[in-house]
Amino acid sequence: MPHDEGDTIELDQVCLVSDDDGNVTLGTPLVAGAKVVADVAGHGRGKKIVVLKYKSKTRYRRKSGHRQDYTELWVKEILT
Repeated sequence: MPHDEGDTIELDQVCLVSDDDGNVTLGTPLVAGAKVVADVAGHGRGKKIVVLKYKSKTRYRRKSGHRQDYTELWVKEILT
């Protein structure tokens, strides 16, 4: 996400909301009026995934890797 650390963001596209009593509200496709307020805790990169293509008896080998970027959020409140 293109936000700095310490910023407060609102996520308004919520698909499912559950409360303390166990009631679950499932959106079709989104829950109307629901928002999540969160703080950006930091940015990072995930573990490296190695992709290896290999064909036997033809000397064909291709190796590449990938690391996914992510944004860590701390949820402050869920508004319904």
